[in-house]
Formats: sequence, structure tokens, C-alpha cells
Amino acid sequence: MNKILISFLVCLTVSIAQPVFAQVQTFMSYNIRYNNSNDGVNRWDERKDELVALINNYEPLVFGIQEGLLDQVQYIRDQSGVYDYSGVGRDDGKDKGEFAAIFYNKQELTLLTEGTFWLSETPEKVSKDWDAALPRICSYAQFKINDSGKTFWFFNAHFDHIGKVARANSATLIVQKIKEIAGSASPVILTGDFNATPSSQPILNITSYLKDAFSNTQKAFYGPIGTFSGFNTSAKLEDRIDYIFYLNVTPKSLSHIDDRRQNGLWVSDHLPVLFQAQF
Repeated sequence: MNKILISFLVCLTVSIAQPVFAQVQTFMSYNIRYNNSNDGVNRWDERKDELVALINNYEPLVFGIQEGLLDQVQYIRDQSGVYDYSGVGRDDGKDKGEFAAIFYNKQELTLLTEGTFWLSETPEKVSKDWDAALPRICSYAQFKINDSGKTFWFFNAHFDHIGKVARANSATLIVQKIKEIAGSASPVILTGDFNATPSSQPILNITSYLKDAFSNTQKAFYGPIGTFSGFNTSAKLEDRIDYIFYLNVTPKSLSHIDDRRQNGLWVSDHLPVLFQAQF
């Protein structure tokens, strides 16, 4: 009887000693294409329900979107059921202009800290700089995983589509801000549409500090190499401009989701990027 009791207590002790948080978590980056009434069959109202269905199907713990306007951000929040968001519009720091919104599973996470900075020489206020055509932002948040108590940081950005100097300097600024805000020891995920290919200076600036999930996961990459289709269903997707970078996590897998609407058209003009990691 004593041996049975001792064995039970040993097993219980080992079980309690195991890390609470050991499961693989899923993250996503998704340029959802802004609500443009001139998009015809690809306009927001035609694809919004299938976009929400795609997100709910893959169930990311956190995902960053690009180009979302207030009505789109609110629609995803209201229709998804389990997600809330952090972020502001880039034009006024409130609700005007595109968001780099960070959506998070409000049942599994607690939002601890949030903020936004502009990709400029005056990041603390609404601004654009260098050769950028438009104001650009990076939103960030710190989360606590409710069932483990562990925390991590999530950054989400959208780089300028015109300014080469702006993209390179934006990358340098983001690295500086991640070091300043998150420190060097915390798990960090950075998502975004960087409007830059892998060998370009902006990406090299980022990967001087963070790692590109595309080439560092335990499982082989899956999906088309490119992430931008422009809604062209016959396009060969070769240019990778949407990324997920990481720091202090174990990268498991990365894929570019090549899903279509029921009518065969794209859900957005960019592919979602799906990353699974453990930390």
C-alpha cells in the first residue's frame, strides 16, 4: 500500500513540475485589402464573410492585419466571435485611415500593454518621413497566456509601397523599438506587409536582429513562395513581401495559405502567412 502511495505521489509531483505551457501556438499575418468600392467582384462586401471564415478555420491565437479600415476591423471583431483587437488608425492615431490592427483570442489571452508608433523620425506622433508616400505605423501589444501566465510581445507593421529609403529606415526603427519596448529576453513575433523582397535592405535590417520564420522552421515551408496576387487568379506567386519574424521562440512551421473563395476568386489580394511556434 505504501509503495502504491509513494508511486502516486511521485507521478503527481512529476506532473505538477511539468511546464504548464508547452503547446504549439498559431500566429498569422494578413493584408486584407482595404475597403475599396472600385474592386468590383473583389470588393470587401463580396469577400468579407469568407475572410472571417478563413481566420476562424485556422484559429490563430494572435494575428496582425494590414490595410484594414475601421469598418473592416470592427466587422472582423464582431463576426469572428472570439477576437478583440488593439490598434489605431494611422491618419489620426484614433479611427481614421488604415490600421495595423492586432487581433487576439480574448478567451485565451489578457492584453497587458498596447501602443502604436509611426514609421518616421517622429514616431511618437502622426507623421510620415523620408520618401514615404503615406503615413505608416507599427502597432504592438504584450499579452499574457491565461492558462500558463507566460507573456509575449506582438508587433505588426505595414511598410510604404513607394519609398525605398522609408522602408529601409522603417526596418531599422522597428528593430530599435523592439529592443526598447520588449527587451532582449522576451518572446517576440513581428508580422507585416513589408513591401520588400527577402534580399532587399529592409529585410536585411530586420534579420540582423530577428529571424525570418520562412527559412528557420522545423517543418519544411508549405505553399506558394509569393504572397501578393493582386486578385489575379492566374498569377504565378513569386514575390514574397509578407513576413513573420520571431525572437526567443521555437519555430515549428510556416505556410502561405492558398485558399480561395467558393467562386474561385482570392479572399484578399495577399495570401495569409501562418506561423506555428512554441515558447
